[in-house]
Amino acid sequence: MPGPFDWDLMQSLHAVLEAGSFSAAARLRHLTQPTLGRHIDQLERQLGAPLFLRSPRGLQPTDLALSFRPHLADMAAAAQAAGRDASGVASGEGGVVRLAASEVIGIEVLPSILTRFRKQHPGVDVELALSNKIEDLTRRDADIAVRMQRPAQNSLVAKKVGELPVAFYAAPEYIEAAGMPTSFDELVDHNLIGFDRSMPELINQLAIDRPITRDLFALRSDNDVAQFAALRAGFGIGACQKQLGRKFALTPVMHDVFSFKLDIWICMHETLRGSPRMRLMFDHLGQELGAYAATA
Repeated sequence: MPGPFDWDLMQSLHAVLEAGSFSAAARLRHLTQPTLGRHIDQLERQLGAPLFLRSPRGLQPTDLALSFRPHLADMAAAAQAAGRDASGVASGEGGVVRLAASEVIGIEVLPSILTRFRKQHPGVDVELALSNKIEDLTRRDADIAVRMQRPAQNSLVAKKVGELPVAFYAAPEYIEAAGMPTSFDELVDHNLIGFDRSMPELINQLAIDRPITRDLFALRSDNDVAQFAALRAGFGIGACQKQLGRKFALTPVMHDVFSFKLDIWICMHETLRGSPRMRLMFDHLGQELGAYAATA
């Protein structure tokens, strides 16, 4: 049975699994490629089996390597969280806050909010992790998260700060050229913008008198920012926050028959309650996003 693993070697294995090649992993770890290769060779000797195989498709991880992936992800998240915590202890109210949010919130809503926070608290650095997947705060993938649904974990401090109304919009030039739909039967004949391969859970809760499937959409993307960019460019009709529709002078479509609301929750792990910078960010986000929601 292999003995204890050197964390330095395991970081190199994690880097290769994440980056997909030795050269990219070496850059990620700020190592030379030969050094990283020696790390993998040493692990393979310790394990007595290969971790990667070379094929025409490139570097392929073996089942052994893949068995390490979830554990390495947990270890990496814990190490990064420890670094953030240590920076906060050393600098009082300063340090690092890692904030997770959806792509649209992170790109269209948070920049001005975080700018005001930085002016008030210049000692706090922000790491912004943008993804529509829900980051695991219990594993400390992030310190604080802005979520559009109530968190399920009991170990989180969570506060609902408002609701975001969402409805159909289009660019004025699209409506001028294609006309304004007044019913769902007319709507489906327009250029609709929506999802591709990843169906949002919210879709199942919407009622438009017909199943919502990907073939309804003339432009399909699982990236919400790409959808919103196409909407603003005049490609067709899509859903967006009412605040953003107003901000970009988009034309409301069928608001009298269709709209829905997303909850805004601010969440953090309960062990972070005593951290000054976490509390400052949590409270700032609650106040600012609450005010943003109230502008609908």
